[in-house]
Amino acid sequence: MTAPILANADAVRIPYAEFLQRKASHGSGSGFEPLFMPEFLFDFQAYLVDWAVRLGRAALFADCGMGKTPMQLVWAENVIRKTGRPVLILTPLAVSAQTLDEAIKFDIEAYRADPRGAATAIQVTNYEQLHKYDAANYAGIVCDESSILKNFNGARKAEITEFMRQIPYRLLCTATAAPNDWAELGTSSEALGYLGHRDMLSKFFTRKQVYALHERGTPGGRNEWRIKGHAAKGPFWQWVASWARAARRPSDLGFGDDDFILPQMTETETLVKASSPTPGMLFDMPAVTFHEEREATRRTIRDRCEMVADKVAANGCTSMIWCHLNDEGDLLEKMMSGSVQIAGRHSDERKIEAARWFVHGQDKRRVLISKPKIYGLGLNFQHCCHMTYFPTHSYEQYYQATRRLWRFGQKENVLVHLVYTDGGERMMASLRRKAARADQMFDDLTRFMGRELSVESTYREQEIGVPQWMQSR
Repeated sequence: MTAPILANADAVRIPYAEFLQRKASHGSGSGFEPLFMPEFLFDFQAYLVDWAVRLGRAALFADCGMGKTPMQLVWAENVIRKTGRPVLILTPLAVSAQTLDEAIKFDIEAYRADPRGAATAIQVTNYEQLHKYDAANYAGIVCDESSILKNFNGARKAEITEFMRQIPYRLLCTATAAPNDWAELGTSSEALGYLGHRDMLSKFFTRKQVYALHERGTPGGRNEWRIKGHAAKGPFWQWVASWARAARRPSDLGFGDDDFILPQMTETETLVKASSPTPGMLFDMPAVTFHEEREATRRTIRDRCEMVADKVAANGCTSMIWCHLNDEGDLLEKMMSGSVQIAGRHSDERKIEAARWFVHGQDKRRVLISKPKIYGLGLNFQHCCHMTYFPTHSYEQYYQATRRLWRFGQKENVLVHLVYTDGGERMMASLRRKAARADQMFDDLTRFMGRELSVESTYREQEIGVPQWMQSR
């Protein structure tokens, strides 16, 4: 005997298993059969584009250098050929010019977006310009480096999510959907029109009270979301896999890695002793609280910058220097002649031109000084194999900063210098812990990527035993 039939209010009878499938909130096939699949795509890229076009609203969590830009361009071209209407691609600021360069390289029609224009083609702009555009004018939207959504404040994120809800075809592309926090996957799901962030938390997660020290000797608490035991064993990842595909290498999708083998990346940690102790102390004490870390960071700017300048000088080749404070950038620029610093105060045009100079400039040795918030997402800096970094508690910023250099297409071994003082030891420990969590999350996510395009429901129709006394009825 098969599963019982459930009747709804309109007397439409559906199998109970189908009813449960609808309740699962899995990705729905609202797309179409691809109309454009160029030969320049690698086999795994063609597979991902085909799946995303057929799904209609999808996310591609592919690691740096796997070709998300050509994939999103081909996906957008498919939507244009299907609907006859334009597609808007949103990118971080400095990435928009790079996206247009890639479109020229692959002979796909794309333009810098103009709110007054009505061209039926791919239009590219940066997230900060979104308020100038009307969602009704577009059939599709692509969010490049979509992990940036969770970094925006509530108003900006809500604006982007609401804009996307009005567009039928949607694509998210990023290397790190949630590098160390599974709960952040809800941001992507909500933007695509599936489970909202809060709905996802209530369905798959539980809140746990964690007690910690906010200040020295002052107890406090914070809430931490933990995935439920049964969800971690399959249902949560099956749900994610229904609307997303994740891969760190083509073999995660069942393809060969021949052209996608990364060179070695070496991370060196340099502990710099502060030249002056904490005010009121005879010697420097490790920072424990956030305020102590911030004080130590500002007090050791010169010590850390001098170490970075020495390492860049010793390297003698093109280098990328990542900093977080304007005072760090200003001092580093003074210490290294011929270097270029880009800060938030500089114009958008200067930021774009500096990125072009760093990639295509004729100087044999080029040194670019900037922040992960400016150049840390989406840019291709494979020509450079040396960088320095001042650690913080943000693993995602560090991950993205290293992946500007250490990405598929890099031909040389990459050297990363992490420079910190006693005040930054907790930051280093935090980075190591979050890196381990990120690796585990990606392993769990990719475990489900080899399944069929639509994830099978946990509930399957099966034979149900019926008591003897009921069979007569």
